Amino acid sequence: MKRKRLIWAGSIAGLAVLAVLTAVIVRNCGGKGRSGRFQTAEVTRGDIENTVSSTGTIESTVTIDVGTQVSGIISRIYADFNDPVQRGQVLALLDTVPLYTQVLDAEARLEQDNAQLEQARMNYDRNTPLYEKRLISQEEYLPFKFNLQVQQAVVKSSRAALTRARQNLDYAVIRSPIRGTVIQRAVEVGQTVAASFNTPTLFVIAQDLSKMEINALVDESDIGLIKTGQKARFTVEAYPDRTFEGRVRQVRLQPTTVQNVVNYTVIVDVENQDKLLLPGMTATLDFVVEDRRQVLLVPSAALKFQPPEDVLKQAFAEIRRRPEGRRDSTQGSPGSAAGGPFPGSRSGFGSRTGAGPGFPAGAAGGFAMPADRGAVWILDEKGRPRMDFVQTGATDGKNTEIVRSRGLSEGVKVITGLAEKGKPAATPVPSGSRQRGFGGGPPRMF
Repeated sequence: MKRKRLIWAGSIAGLAVLAVLTAVIVRNCGGKGRSGRFQTAEVTRGDIENTVSSTGTIESTVTIDVGTQVSGIISRIYADFNDPVQRGQVLALLDTVPLYTQVLDAEARLEQDNAQLEQARMNYDRNTPLYEKRLISQEEYLPFKFNLQVQQAVVKSSRAALTRARQNLDYAVIRSPIRGTVIQRAVEVGQTVAASFNTPTLFVIAQDLSKMEINALVDESDIGLIKTGQKARFTVEAYPDRTFEGRVRQVRLQPTTVQNVVNYTVIVDVENQDKLLLPGMTATLDFVVEDRRQVLLVPSAALKFQPPEDVLKQAFAEIRRRPEGRRDSTQGSPGSAAGGPFPGSRSGFGSRTGAGPGFPAGAAGGFAMPADRGAVWILDEKGRPRMDFVQTGATDGKNTEIVRSRGLSEGVKVITGLAEKGKPAATPVPSGSRQRGFGGGPPRMF
């Protein structure tokens, strides 16, 4: 009798456990449906843009330092800061008295040397017939000949000295070499300038302030992404609410090391028709290295999702039964002849070199996909998960572009994580890793 009671109590306990399990199964797979196990998001269309950030200094495209080749005292100044100037316009004047006296001295020296040359020529002309008639010896005749040649050389030197003195007098007038705007004046009236080994800078003239350039420093890790002709956006502190645009003109090869970090100078051309940008301003730039407009987008979490093993087995069983020749949802082209989602892949999975992320050993047949391939999980009309292989493009970390796909279109729901209590919504991918087979690795952050 006691044994029958124990058997009866055990049966009741077994029925209670079975009832609890049934309730759990009905809640997870029946009442709520399979879709209740997952977090989902809709496929959308939008824009993706990736940038490289940098800072730089705004400069005028052509800047000329105007100096002086002669020393002297500034006696007149005819141009000031921000003055527009023309080519050849007088900017300043040095004291010309010392330079003019040098011209007079050179002229007097030349007249003296010309007189001595005339005397030497007369002596040579008078003694040449005597030498030819053998009335004087060669020793007596040669000094007259050599003296004439020496005096001819002295006259040439005096003429050169006179030309130099006159040119120095012209250098006393400081003129603008180009048409532009004076952005710096470094002298005052009465100041002495000494032109010795280094030419002193008197004025700085910018040729055209309607066209500016930015000298930006880009880290060596990002310089490979910068190309000539790329678009760049930037802001300046003077106008924080306005965004300016420019184009990359040149990537200079000479590196610059700042605090043990190697940087390269990138020149960005900027239009400045409204003259808001001034030389010396600091610009905060974003180089647009990727720009996709109105492309099919899925959350990046959908490409990282790793389903449970039972879902994987069911998905691969369905893939084996899936009809071939479906059309691509993003390109509108039919699938490959063998039914693979990508060209060159007979099965659509790539080479059999090893299981991709989220695939248990043997579950996926040991397939590994290229870096620009991935897989997303879709909920069909009955709420059942179904795997779809895709070709990925650009990513901004949050969303990823879908270049080609069989089953994805705008509005389709993709699985981004598990919704079961106590389990993570999605298996995170370590930062900096590159998992081949699901969306080409982690998002590239610029």
